[in-house]
Amino acid sequence: MARTARIVLPGFPHHVRQQGHNLQPVFVERQDFQFYIDTLAEWKLELGCKVYAFCLMTNHVHLIVDPGNSAENLGRLMKRIAGRYTRRINRLEQRSGTVWNGRYRSSPIDTDGYLMACSRYVELNPVRASMVASPGDYPWSSYRAKAAGLPCELLDEDPCFQALGGTRGERERRYRDFVASAVPDGEWDLLRGAVWRGQLTGNLRFRDLVSKRLGRRIDCRGPGRPGSAPNSMSGSEK
Repeated sequence: MARTARIVLPGFPHHVRQQGHNLQPVFVERQDFQFYIDTLAEWKLELGCKVYAFCLMTNHVHLIVDPGNSAENLGRLMKRIAGRYTRRINRLEQRSGTVWNGRYRSSPIDTDGYLMACSRYVELNPVRASMVASPGDYPWSSYRAKAAGLPCELLDEDPCFQALGGTRGERERRYRDFVASAVPDGEWDLLRGAVWRGQLTGNLRFRDLVSKRLGRRIDCRGPGRPGSAPNSMSGSEK
């Protein structure tokens, strides 16, 4: 069966998910998590990408990545990270073969309507998996950097986070409030389905915009816009 052409848009954030081979653990020791983060930080700078959110689970990763001025940068980034990490694991375990389960999945995100929701989805993964009670208890995600100002060289501030307030403290407070707020019905399924199917995370307006840019019809399934996020300044899986 022919693979569906991946949709990658320069200058737009993308929800990226990649899982371990046969759902086996990818990260075991603290050094495993840190090596992946350091590698991602190195190559995103090299390729001119931005990382707006991340969460490294034991057997898969979630990232929100803007590929910058070239759509090809997303594939280059993921290939180089996966390759370097695989070589490290194979060397440590004196084995050969793949660590990852095929190619990564990705979904372009409508920044205005969905970027905040996707960030929350990514950072609440450990809570949904019952690994921790609060996203702040999990050390391998972007939540602590965005909600509590923990230094993180990997992370870039996305435009929606920047719009939360005039000071860093205000942005952190409003982001904490947003993540802690009730998730609208259907939001998890919408975000999970978009990345699994490789479709757009957005509404019909976003679909039409992307269709015109690519010169072809684009499917955009699922319900409409999720509940209001604070980037509009209106207050408030795995």
